[in-house]
Amino acid sequence: MKTFLLIAFMLWNLQGIKAQNKITMENQEDIAAITNAIENNYLKGIYEGDVRILGSIFYPGTLVYGDIKGQPYFKTVDLYLDGVKNRQSPKDSGKPFKGEILDIRVVNSIAVAEINVKMYDFYYRDFLSFHKINGKWLIVNKMLTDLSQ
Repeated sequence: MKTFLLIAFMLWNLQGIKAQNKITMENQEDIAAITNAIENNYLKGIYEGDVRILGSIFYPGTLVYGDIKGQPYFKTVDLYLDGVKNRQSPKDSGKPFKGEILDIRVVNSIAVAEINVKMYDFYYRDFLSFHKINGKWLIVNKMLTDLSQ
């Protein structure tokens, strides 16, 4: 009986490993695509102040929420991009800039990315909600907070 239970437990464990690997394999492609979009569109666009690159990752009508220096922050993506367009870019400022992806979680066609951004004299934590639309991962909501305090 002990042998039977041991074999049953081992088979059950192997099935769990296969299912876990399958989920990971399916998500690896999506995580790679989101990572690429964050690095080559979101962070690059912010760093260079290039609203064409930055805007390409946002779904039209996206909302941006958060707080900066303890004050509520709310903009539409169009107002956010206009602000990026009309400020000195971090690249041109000569001040340090660093973007770091902390986590990406994917479930079916939605995902959330957590990112640290050091820009000017600020440290931001961004939470970006993505949706895969027509095969492309786009930001559909941005939340941010200022960690500099």
